[in-house]
Amino acid sequence: MTLPFTLPDRPLKPRASGLTCLIDPGLPTGYFRDVIESHGGLVDCVKFGWGTSLVTKDLAEKMAVLRANDVTFLFGGSLFEKAVQRDCVDDYFRFCVESNCPLVEISNGTLEMAQEEKCRHITRFAQQFTVWSEVGYKDGERSINLPPYKWIEFMLSELAAGAQMVITESRESGTSGICRSDGEVRYGLISEIIASPVDMGRVIFEAPNKELQTYFVKKLGSNVNLANIPFSDVIGLETLRLGLRSDTLIAFE
Repeated sequence: MTLPFTLPDRPLKPRASGLTCLIDPGLPTGYFRDVIESHGGLVDCVKFGWGTSLVTKDLAEKMAVLRANDVTFLFGGSLFEKAVQRDCVDDYFRFCVESNCPLVEISNGTLEMAQEEKCRHITRFAQQFTVWSEVGYKDGERSINLPPYKWIEFMLSELAAGAQMVITESRESGTSGICRSDGEVRYGLISEIIASPVDMGRVIFEAPNKELQTYFVKKLGSNVNLANIPFSDVIGLETLRLGLRSDTLIAFE
């Protein structure tokens, strides 16, 4: 069908920008399969949230569905943090290898972990995997007390340590990290990150709801990288990116 108007350009998969990364909080396998088979062309990555991969009965089947539809995947950073807490990072490394995991998330959103230690883990895992590291804390008070210059310092050091991308924390609820406890975006923090030396093409913003998705699409354009997207939002987010929804209808005119 030929349209009487043009839409913003969206790169085809595999793409390095405009990433849409979904979060699976433990969805039924049939629903998971239906969404990926129907909309996999719009999805770049799926995160098996926090430690759900250890209690998901059909994990192997879900991973097979993702591979068949050219969607990459990773396990939640909380699972890595559990391995650190239990002093079994070597076992976690082997678990990722045995799962043929293409990506690994390194985070310190819950555990107290020195930045130097986190960067050592990034460098080690980057020798075998593509690493995405997450910056920010799940505890709202800790995140509010982390000034913008430290966010930027952490992001730059983690990229230098070997992370391919850095993710800005907001949790699946959108109430921590780059957001306040009431869900409001920390606009000053985001503006300082954008104005910093951090390459925005290597930043993934967690945006688990339409308000956050709309904000980032308006702020950074159709090809902003977004994560923690619910499975139910795949089409809705793509219409936001293309200016086909009221919230962004005039954003690209």
